[in-house]
Amino acid sequence: MTRVCLIGADDCTLQYELLSRETAREALSTYDLRRPFENTIALRTVSVGAAISLLNDLDWYLTRFVDEALVQEPSVSDEEWLSRELATQLRNSAVDPDETGEFCKIYGVERADPASAPGAPAVSAAGANTESEYGSEGEHGSGSDERQDAKTQTAGGQARTETQQTETETATATARRHLVEPLYVRRTGGDLPEYDLRDVDSTLVVRITEAEHSP
Repeated sequence: MTRVCLIGADDCTLQYELLSRETAREALSTYDLRRPFENTIALRTVSVGAAISLLNDLDWYLTRFVDEALVQEPSVSDEEWLSRELATQLRNSAVDPDETGEFCKIYGVERADPASAPGAPAVSAAGANTESEYGSEGEHGSGSDERQDAKTQTAGGQARTETQQTETETATATARRHLVEPLYVRRTGGDLPEYDLRDVDSTLVVRITEAEHSP
């Protein structure tokens, strides 16, 4: 299964922005949504083509509320992600899977206090999965990712997320993970440089195009 992870912009709460809008909510309604990091939405699709089609369907919202859309294709790597642009090139057979690993950016991953999340109400977790599917153990990621309830309820003709009904409830005390500033690197000899921008718990590697590496 191909995975997709949307990283929300700093000035919005991604779950709220997407699931409170009918078109985006309908596009996501058939997926089991998760939140592996603060202010993200992640899901599984059947292929790279399906992942790119979904991102294209959501493009209006991605432009406004998403800093980056990531795709993880197991036939390329079980640990590293692809940028949307690189995944699109892969889908279009413009690049071979073994040619995707040279240019990368590495996100640091830190534990975050739930109270530090953006102020708008977010979708409440329906549960927790203690085995991370969106970051590998050790160097490239660890910790739990939280299931998100994609279902919405309708009252008086207005769609509303479950959280909008319970936004006054006490936030969970469970520490969550959030992504911090990326380090742009180039793989040499099969190895990636270490993330050295700050002390972090783990890292998340994203393969990118040469143009994205040197804009």
